[in-house]
Amino acid sequence: MSAIGPLGDVTSIRDAIVQALEAAIVTGELEAGALASAPELAGRFGVSPTPVREAMIDLEKRGFVESVRYQGFRIRGMDDRELRDIVQVRQWLEGPAMALAAREADRSSLEEFRGGAQRIVEAAHSSDLKQFLDADTDFHLGLLRLSGNDRIVEVVAELRAKTRLVGLAGMTGTDELLGSAEEHELLLDLLIAGDE
Repeated sequence: MSAIGPLGDVTSIRDAIVQALEAAIVTGELEAGALASAPELAGRFGVSPTPVREAMIDLEKRGFVESVRYQGFRIRGMDDRELRDIVQVRQWLEGPAMALAAREADRSSLEEFRGGAQRIVEAAHSSDLKQFLDADTDFHLGLLRLSGNDRIVEVVAELRAKTRLVGLAGMTGTDELLGSAEEHELLLDLLIAGDE
């Protein structure tokens, strides 16, 4: 399912466009190096070019795109080192936080994440990458909130927002995507069992 299409009912058109474009970039639906113009994207979203331009400026500030004079915006890629650095920092932060959750979190609080893990699996089954990413983010940041440390949640959320999941769009409908989704249920089982 494409992240770029008519928006339907939303409270903020610009915010909805930012989310949709971010999902399209992160999943690879909008490939690194591709040029995107506000009028072309506005036609796909069914809106005027102004909120699309505003959304692209927001994404440019966050490093997702770069402005190309008189042409639009080029989708920025992420080199291997940049991706590796982000993944390493996330491992340093998330691993110890999950070990703490395994030791100290109330088991009923952990069990409440079962529905979130199932939503990730359902999104993988339906090849809905935007829903997959949204559910995945909610699941992981929710577990991090159990640490009681708002700053770690904030930092990891920002790191996740910068990460490009190279090749994710090509995984739609594959066993690999479903396997990745099902790992969330395994993670939850291990946490509930107290396995650090």
